[in-house]
Amino acid sequence: MAQHAELALPEGYQLLDYRIVRSLSSGGFSSVYLANDENESPVAIKEYLPNGLVVRSENLEVQANSPENLPPFRHGMKCFFEEGRTLAQINHPNVVRVENFFRANETVYLVMRYMRGRTLDFHIRANKQHFTESFMRRLFLSLLNGLREVHTHKLLHLDIKPANIYVTMDATPVLLDFGSARMTLNQDRPQLVPMYTKGFAAPEQYRGMTDLGPWTDIYSVGATMYASLSGTPPQGADMREKEDQLKPAVEAWRGKFSLQLLSTIDQCLQLNPLDRPQSVFALQKALLEQGAEVPERPSILNSLRRGFGRLGGR
Repeated sequence: MAQHAELALPEGYQLLDYRIVRSLSSGGFSSVYLANDENESPVAIKEYLPNGLVVRSENLEVQANSPENLPPFRHGMKCFFEEGRTLAQINHPNVVRVENFFRANETVYLVMRYMRGRTLDFHIRANKQHFTESFMRRLFLSLLNGLREVHTHKLLHLDIKPANIYVTMDATPVLLDFGSARMTLNQDRPQLVPMYTKGFAAPEQYRGMTDLGPWTDIYSVGATMYASLSGTPPQGADMREKEDQLKPAVEAWRGKFSLQLLSTIDQCLQLNPLDRPQSVFALQKALLEQGAEVPERPSILNSLRRGFGRLGGR
């Protein structure tokens, strides 16, 4: 079988009604492209392209790279397609909007609304741990509105982290990359093990994908809040279960943020799933509670806008 040297689709390639402008990212299960639709409006297209399992032929079709990799490739593609079907039903400002999904080139594509902005990971690095309490509460309350909608549709994200949270130019957080959302809440036996990110994955994600639920995503939200304050991911849950060296938020930032906010972060990061908030609603209720007053540093909203002004959209 003749193979194409590059896995990514080339610039200018016409994919049904969409023209590829350039590659935005690749890795894991997929590649993401910037493209223009038939009206020359920008969209983001996500292609099912599991690294290590596939090659691209000269006619740009995606094929398993060995007979033994064919079954997992096909099963993953089926899950990817079902993911698109589910996400297309979700229309929420805090969840990436899937506008179309289709099969082509022997694989599957999701067409998403293109947004201008930067990831939360970018802002954590750019703002040097200078997030304020009011910003933290606003950002994560808004993000949790989207996650609550995801859970309502019987879907788990399973890879919430700063790199998968997009902050648009008006400071709206949007959940991205559901590449790990292959496990629905009503399944008894998951068939495809999701990817996860060390430091942000809950401990139950290391144990054969059992006992998963909303509390699993809540651990990742807590880890993301912790990383927003520390600038680095917390200690991995697998290592914490052996020797927990994670400094509680109530100790690390006492006096800089309210004890109520810090204790909420620590509760999300409990190793025992039953000790965490059991639903997004419960976590939102905690974030809506106002703790002791703490001196507010200058709002980072203006610095976010200044950053966009300097750097432009993604």
